[in-house]
Amino acid sequence: MLLGLLMAFVCLTANAQFEADKMYLNASFSGLNLAYSKNTRFTADIQATAGYFFLDDWMVLGRVGYNHPGRKMDNFELGVGSRYYIEQNGLSLGAFFSYEHVHNGVLNDDHCYFSPEIAYTFFLNRNLTLEPAIYYKMSLDNFSDASTAGLKIGFGFYF
Repeated sequence: MLLGLLMAFVCLTANAQFEADKMYLNASFSGLNLAYSKNTRFTADIQATAGYFFLDDWMVLGRVGYNHPGRKMDNFELGVGSRYYIEQNGLSLGAFFSYEHVHNGVLNDDHCYFSPEIAYTFFLNRNLTLEPAIYYKMSLDNFSDASTAGLKIGFGFYF
């Protein structure tokens, strides 16, 4: 019974955070990219995301990111997207379009991506969340060599 009351309290406080006109900030670490190309390697990404709920359960997002996958190589990312929250179970479905600039010391390369993701929002308190997610980063210009799937974990702040 106590567990049931605790779950009800968590659900009630979480639902209030997905209302229109709320703001969102997130810092996430992603990695364990599972590339299916010849360029497969472990990478670690750092991303910052900001969002605004324009309708209940619907958020528009902007994202910046940095990745250092190897020697003399740096990737910078800018993106926009949207996310829908399923309040009944804590899941969210998102989709992002992003531009990535790759600088490897000699050559520069640019990629455009479409990235669907599914995440779970676990509230640590009324405003702070832990958000694990699975994503697929599909390259729109170099599908076979630049597309990856991965896992990420982030901390979100709803206000």
